[in-house]
Amino acid sequence: MQYVDYGKTGVKVSRLGMGCMRLPTRQVDDKTVFDREAGIALIRRAVEMGVTYFDTAPYYCDKQSEGILGEAVKDCRERVYLSTKNPIENSSGDDYEKRLENSLKNLQTDYIDFYHFWGISLGAFNDSVCAKDGPMDRARKLKEQGVIKHISFSFHDGAAKEKEGEHFIEVIKRGEGVLESLLVQYNLMDRNKEEGIALAHQMGMGTAVMGPVGGGRLGAPSDVIKALLPGKVQSSAEVALRFVLANRNINIALSGISTIRQLEENVSIACNNKPLTADEIAQIQTMMKENERLAGLYCTGCNYCMPCPQGVNIPAVFTIMNYHRIYKITDYARGNYADIGKFPWTNYKNAAACTGCGACEDKCPQHLPIRKQLKETHEVLAG
Repeated sequence: MQYVDYGKTGVKVSRLGMGCMRLPTRQVDDKTVFDREAGIALIRRAVEMGVTYFDTAPYYCDKQSEGILGEAVKDCRERVYLSTKNPIENSSGDDYEKRLENSLKNLQTDYIDFYHFWGISLGAFNDSVCAKDGPMDRARKLKEQGVIKHISFSFHDGAAKEKEGEHFIEVIKRGEGVLESLLVQYNLMDRNKEEGIALAHQMGMGTAVMGPVGGGRLGAPSDVIKALLPGKVQSSAEVALRFVLANRNINIALSGISTIRQLEENVSIACNNKPLTADEIAQIQTMMKENERLAGLYCTGCNYCMPCPQGVNIPAVFTIMNYHRIYKITDYARGNYADIGKFPWTNYKNAAACTGCGACEDKCPQHLPIRKQLKETHEVLAG
């Protein structure tokens, strides 16, 4: 395993971190439940293989993830770094501390190494996190007491792509001197925060990225993805993870792991101390830029077409279609399309709800034939 200084926090961490959001499950009376014993065994095996950074959150795995992680590492607590999160529900410092106390209990520990303001946006950072006597003030006090070792944040803004990157940079700048590490989505397909990650690294923040294989998108078999490094990789996931690890501004690639096989594959890639060459990185970037250009012909994700009067999430539908059309990960695309209408897309409908009113086309700066593309998308992805 390779290790790296985690920003200016004073600790070294494994370059591969384990995300505890997708712990093992099993079937009990036709119901899927989380397998506590298998999860504990998986985490302990990760420790044995040199992983030192473990990330969880209060709501992961039906609120069981923190408890499983705490049980798994209680006998080797001094060998690992625990990362969990506080969902900033309001500007109350008291409520912030109550949620922290619950995580401490679940994790069976007296302190949390990297405690994140969970999924904050620029607006929430200004209005809730930094309110007088609010979460940030309480976090500082708890750090002085040693309950929090390092104050961190994860970022989910929800703005259009170009604005989201700008908002991310603004949070980093406003948190200078207080925020010590960050966690953000980054992979071959999601690179709009690349500039912010570089800035954070330059400022001395620890940088961890989630979704290095795109939540499974880049792990699905794809000749298009493997062709980014022809003849040099065994899987799409290897291309994706090696690309992230080659970014010198990133300390930790945080991978959600469910099986021993996934763990071994990820550790093997992370242990490869021969990074991608500059030419290989340039080749990947050139080919991905062309893929992004092709995807942009169908939709740039500007969100000007939203909201749809019928509740269709048009940009999301087209993003899913591009998984099939550009990257040839069709089974993954069909699975995602079938999930529209379910959490977290409960307020949206798929393309079948389109009535052809044309309101979206009137607002599209690219003048795309959206109604036609929605029909084509439903025919392909709904089968």
